[in-house]
Amino acid sequence: MASVPRLPSRSLLGISGGGKPPTLASDFESRVVAVLHMLRSGDVVSYGEVAADAGYPRRARAVGNILAKRDGLPWWRVVTADGRLVPGAERRQAALLRAEGRIVRGGRVVLSERPSVGRRRA
Repeated sequence: MASVPRLPSRSLLGISGGGKPPTLASDFESRVVAVLHMLRSGDVVSYGEVAADAGYPRRARAVGNILAKRDGLPWWRVVTADGRLVPGAERRQAALLRAEGRIVRGGRVVLSERPSVGRRRA
């Protein structure tokens, strides 16, 4: 029977004490990240639209969790289905959206001309 190579120790992998080893992104997370990277300046989509475009239409809440834990994603371009901004980050999100030409009023982005991922509406 062939021997199975041993993985490096946890300390060599940079994992301290009782922590879990790093895991690869799930298929869902990978798809969400791909959808988010397709968004262009000025695009605004809902959490549900991102989930649906990723192939998981009932996982809108999980999209929010991914945005909360991963850096480097355009989180400010994702809002609730009715256009509400991220609680606790409304000012920052509004400023970023306005810088991209979107209209924000009363804690909501104006969605009348909201583009879908990969498709712009006039």
